[in-house]
Amino acid sequence: MKRHYSLLIVFIVTLHFFACKSTKAVMPVTPTDDGVIECTLIQLNDVYEIAPLSGGKYGGMARVAFVVDSIRAQEPNTLLLMAGDFLNPSLLGTVKYQGERIAGKQMIEVMNAMDFDLVTFGNHEFDLSREALQDRLNQSQFQWMSSNTFLKQDGEGIPFPTGKSTVAFTYTFDLEDEDGTELQLGFFGVTLNSNPQPYVFYGDPMQYAAQAVTQLKQQGALPIGLTHLTLEQDKELATRISGVPLVLGGHEHNNMLVEVGNTKIAKADANAKTIYVHHLIYYKKENRLVIDSELFPIDENTPSDPEVSAIVSRWNQILEAEIKTVISNPNQVIYQADPPLDGTDSASRGIQTNLGEIITKAMALSFSHDVDGAIVNGGSIRIDDMLAGPVTSIDIFRVLPFGGGVLKVEMKGSLLKETLDYGVSKRGTGAYLQRAYIDKNAEGVWTVRDKVIDPEATYTIAVSDFLMKGYDIPFLTPEHPGVLSVYEPAPNEAAYDIRKAIIQYLQK
Repeated sequence: MKRHYSLLIVFIVTLHFFACKSTKAVMPVTPTDDGVIECTLIQLNDVYEIAPLSGGKYGGMARVAFVVDSIRAQEPNTLLLMAGDFLNPSLLGTVKYQGERIAGKQMIEVMNAMDFDLVTFGNHEFDLSREALQDRLNQSQFQWMSSNTFLKQDGEGIPFPTGKSTVAFTYTFDLEDEDGTELQLGFFGVTLNSNPQPYVFYGDPMQYAAQAVTQLKQQGALPIGLTHLTLEQDKELATRISGVPLVLGGHEHNNMLVEVGNTKIAKADANAKTIYVHHLIYYKKENRLVIDSELFPIDENTPSDPEVSAIVSRWNQILEAEIKTVISNPNQVIYQADPPLDGTDSASRGIQTNLGEIITKAMALSFSHDVDGAIVNGGSIRIDDMLAGPVTSIDIFRVLPFGGGVLKVEMKGSLLKETLDYGVSKRGTGAYLQRAYIDKNAEGVWTVRDKVIDPEATYTIAVSDFLMKGYDIPFLTPEHPGVLSVYEPAPNEAAYDIRKAIIQYLQK
């Protein structure tokens, strides 16, 4: 049976039937268990923003809420699930409100209103401080579940406490339909440790997933994966652990539906540009499961749920008030990204990207006269996503949510070369440098504007103020003898806020 849920967002029609009273007694009919039960799983993953993106064209949690409520009205056995990465990174999460950073509070409020059923950790949940994450866990009215990530205590892992109880190792839903057919649907969840934090105990995903699946099978539950792994890890899981018909995954930001043996691996697009709707039919007598998966677009043609829309609007007002202190029109389209601009963590921290080049060129041109080159640490790029199509000013704030200024630094060529070499040595971390007008020639030697760096020469480099604090590159501070001068821009200069510099550069 194939259900096209896209029809649900057009009209939800209730038919009222009127008939004459009957004088014949109607005997109650007792339904009999037919051995067949249906349920629907709605999957989201990697949702960082609660509001629509690209000037309102794509995504938006209020729109998702409308679709979810429409499906629930037709299918009572509907579960709403999140496969990790939703508390961070987000632009709104970096804003201070009532004296503290929001840090995912807006997402918890929205997800509570949407009645999420189950979520698992993504690697970015642990970007939050231990205290901030605990606050979000306490505020959650939905169930958290993880089979391999735990609170580290005395070198061992214990379940994180939550507002409901604790983060579950596995979680089972006891489903039943109108004729009494029952199904135990059991979930396990594992997360990769791509950015490990000291307060988290990370168990091996394959080992802990195997333990969780064994436990679910012993309980008589049908095991479903809710994971936040790379696609290759999900494939490995499907190969090594038998009897898992469906893995609802996250981490990659583009939609996919991959089959490995008897296992389906599904991932939706990031930021709710799409959601996956999985319709399951289970035939108990045959122990047979049929899965029909539909990728559902969330766009400007999708209506919004009023309750969730009001929550989103309130948080957006807080965000816009903050952004307007820097730029007057946050929603103005300033650029068409074709091809898409790569802001993913793996690229920003490992290779020179087209987005990194735009950022650093904007830094270099943010001063009234030319500089020789520009550098910024890849870890400053926090969007962990691709920017495609229309790019608005607010998207630039999503790329660099912490802002900061651009400094004009005169430094010796020897220090510049040492800095560049250090960035390369830290490939894969936030210290890797995105650059403009700085490259390596065919012999692998650093150049500035196509000329080999002279250790004794002086170069004027645009540098993010964060980078000059010695956080990612310990020796790069104003006190280093190789630093000859540091110019700090005035508030009326574009370089005063790196995001304003980029916006003005793209507008040109």
